[in-house]
Amino acid sequence: MSPFRLANLHLRARIIHVIREFFRSRGFLEVETPHRIPANAPEEYIDPYRAGTGYLHTSPEICMKRLLCRGYGDIFQICRCWRSDERGTRHVPEFTLLEWYRADSDYYALMKDCEELLKAVVEMVGGGTALSYRGRKIEFNKGIGRITVREAFERFGGTTMETALRDGTFDEIMVTAIEPALPRDVPAILMDYPAEAAALARLKPGDPTVGERFELYAGGLELANGFSELTDPREQRERFGEANAKRLRSGLPPLPLPEPFLADLGNMPPAAGIALGIDRLVMLCADAERIDDVVAFTPEEL
Repeated sequence: MSPFRLANLHLRARIIHVIREFFRSRGFLEVETPHRIPANAPEEYIDPYRAGTGYLHTSPEICMKRLLCRGYGDIFQICRCWRSDERGTRHVPEFTLLEWYRADSDYYALMKDCEELLKAVVEMVGGGTALSYRGRKIEFNKGIGRITVREAFERFGGTTMETALRDGTFDEIMVTAIEPALPRDVPAILMDYPAEAAALARLKPGDPTVGERFELYAGGLELANGFSELTDPREQRERFGEANAKRLRSGLPPLPLPEPFLADLGNMPPAAGIALGIDRLVMLCADAERIDDVVAFTPEEL
């Protein structure tokens, strides 16, 4: 038995308890949706696991958004998810996500949720408003720093967002230059991704070159990905088609489309949703360098 891992599993349980109380106290309904579904949202770089005639979900978003379309209001879920060929110091193929959605809302409300949730978790962990991760102190009572992707490329990337998209260096610069330059003494939000990387986010009113999408970082860890939801079924179908086209160009097979989701999408109210990695949040709170130290079993131990 590893004493460090055992302590982290106790910490993990307490964090999950705090998360549940956080959302319940704000009137969110906790839901459970199927883990095996006919189709996930096709994405260029994410491969789902086959499970009989369907797939294990890569996130619960498809079913949770269908609940939004049916009028369920503010909802959250903590569940296991699966993504093939994901293994590293911060990745395991089977992991735990917290996902929540707000009806009649946008991504700014999610940013506020993130700020308040992190404060609640950190207070439970250390009894204060700060913690240390990998030798750096992070303050959680000073708000969350925000920077747009366009601004980040100009300040840290040595080029423009548009140029990086054209020459195919966008992802490389994000990883090698921009993410390391984000603030480490407070949580950080990188927001307004280019339309080409908007995923399931709606485009920003007044600036259709970017989507209302953001990612949350703390201590150099990417914790969450959220956005104001795209509610146009036609545009969403086109984006799924583009994702499959990119998969084909990369030598990957296309994925089936979630047709029931597309059929329901026109009934979705203005909404915003976000997925936060529980394992990485525990890593942050435990000052753990490897995801192996915060899960009960690694894939290699099974």
